[in-house]
Amino acid sequence: MTEGAAPPAAPVARERLAAIDVGSNSIRLLVAEHDAASGLSIIDEVKAAPRLAAGLAASGRLDPAAVARAMETLARMRQVCDRRGVTKLAAVATAAVREASNGEEFLQRVRGELDIPLRVIDEETEATLAYRSVAHHFRLSGSRTLVADIGGGSLELVGAVDGLVELTASLPLGAVRLTETHLSDGGDPRRAVRRLRSHVRKLLKREVPLREWASAQVIGSGGTFTTLARMAAARHTGAVPDHVHGTAVPVAEVEHLLEFLETRSLEQRRAMAGLNPQRADIIVAGFAVTAELLEQTDARALVVSGFGLREGLLLQMAGAGEGVQGDPLRLIREFVSRCQSDRRHVEQVRHLALQLFDQLGREVGAGPDERSLREERALLEAAALLHDVGQLVSYRRHHKHSYQLIMHADRLDLSTRDRRIVALVSRYHRKRGPSRSRHPEFAALPEREQRLVRRLSGILRVADGLDRGHSALVERVSAELAPDRVTVRVAPREPGADLALEIWGAERKADVLARVAGREVVIESA
Repeated sequence: MTEGAAPPAAPVARERLAAIDVGSNSIRLLVAEHDAASGLSIIDEVKAAPRLAAGLAASGRLDPAAVARAMETLARMRQVCDRRGVTKLAAVATAAVREASNGEEFLQRVRGELDIPLRVIDEETEATLAYRSVAHHFRLSGSRTLVADIGGGSLELVGAVDGLVELTASLPLGAVRLTETHLSDGGDPRRAVRRLRSHVRKLLKREVPLREWASAQVIGSGGTFTTLARMAAARHTGAVPDHVHGTAVPVAEVEHLLEFLETRSLEQRRAMAGLNPQRADIIVAGFAVTAELLEQTDARALVVSGFGLREGLLLQMAGAGEGVQGDPLRLIREFVSRCQSDRRHVEQVRHLALQLFDQLGREVGAGPDERSLREERALLEAAALLHDVGQLVSYRRHHKHSYQLIMHADRLDLSTRDRRIVALVSRYHRKRGPSRSRHPEFAALPEREQRLVRRLSGILRVADGLDRGHSALVERVSAELAPDRVTVRVAPREPGADLALEIWGAERKADVLARVAGREVVIESA
C-alpha cells in the first residue's frame, strides 16, 4: 500500500434473509442477501411437495402423514437457514393451515420443535405478497393487470390499475382441493373436467366483477403457471427451458394442453416433458382454472412470473425498517396524484369539510375531548383528499373503487383501523350512505366506529356536494343548529357568483348528515 494512502474500506455486511411459504401443496424456502444499493440477491432455494392439503376437503383436518412430511421438510429448511447464516427468517402458512381445525396445533409444533416463527396469513395478505413480487419484476403502470396465484387450496386474485391495487379475491379453487372434489371419482375424465370448469366459471362470475377486468393483462404466479410455460415450450421446441419468467402462453395453447392432459393417465402425465411428476395428479385442475380465468376475462394470453409469495415476503422484510418522514398528508397527496384525481376539487372538499367539522363536530357526537376531536378531524381530512381516487378505475362506481384502492395502497401512513375508517368514509361520499344490512364491511365495525363513519361521511357528502361543478366557487360555510334544522350558509369566493349548482349538489347529499344530526339540513346562500 502506498505510504499515506487510506486503508481499503471494509466490505459492507449484507443482511441474510429467508422466507418460507407453507402452501397447501408445496413448501418453499428462499434465502437472499440484501443491501440498500443492490437490493435482493438470491443465494439458495429449497422446495418440496408434502401436500398438506391432502384429505383436508373431506375431513377438515391436516392428515397426520401430511404433517409428518411437512415437519421433515421444514426441519431440512431450518438447517439450510442455519448453515447459510440467516439473520432474519419469516415463515407464513396459507389455505391448508388456515382452514384446518388442527392448524393451530401444527403451528405450535413448528414453532416449538423447529424454532421457525410460522404464522398464518389471511387471504388478502397472501394475494398482496404475490402481487408485490410481480410488481417488482413487471412494468404495471398504464395498464390493467390481473395477477393470479393458484395454490393447492385456493386461487388468489389481485387486480391493479396503473400499478395500484383495486381488487383482491380469494376463491376455493386450489389444484389439490379441486382434484379431490371433482376429479377423483374414476369416471369419464372429459365429463369431469367439463363439470369442474362449470363450477369454476360460476364461482368466478359470482365473486369477481369480471366485466371490469375484460382484456386485462393476466399474469400467473406459482407452480401451475411455470409448469404451463415449461410444457408449452417443450411441446414446440422439444426442450424444457431452465427459466420461464416473462413467457407469454396464448389462450389456445392452454386449451390444447388441457384437452391433451385430461385424456392421459397419471403414468403418462408423469413422463411428459416440462411436468414435474409430483404435480402430475393435480395439473389438470390447475390448467382448468387457468383456462376458465382466461376465457372469462377475454385475455389473449397468460404471462408467467417466475417469482411468487416468497419473494414478496422477502421484499416486505427488506423494507420493514423504512420509516416514513414528514407530514403524512404528503404521502396521501402523492397517492392522490398517482390516481390522477382532480387536485383542486379534493383540496376544495377538504377545505369545506374541515370548516363544517369545526362547527358541527361536537354537535353530532365527535369528541368528547380535544384529542378525540383532533383524531376525527384528521380522518375526515384524509378521506376528503382520497374520496375520488376510484375514478382512476371508472366513474360509475368510483366510490366503491375508492374504498378498494385505499384499503390496498402501499404507503398512506395510516394504521389498519384508521385506513378502514378513511376507506369507508370515502366510499360513502356518494350514492347510498352507510347500511349495516347492505354493507358487510361497515357492519363488521364496532358500534362506536359505525357512528364515527356516519358522522364523518355525512359531513364529507355535503362538502363534496358544495363543489358539484369542481369549480371551487365556495369560499366559506357557516352552520347553525336549531331544534328542528341545521342551516348551512355558503359564501362565494367572488361577489355575485351563482352558487345554485353547489347548493343543489349539497342538498342532494345531505341525507346522512340529517340522520346523524336528527334534524333537517337546509343549504342556502349567505
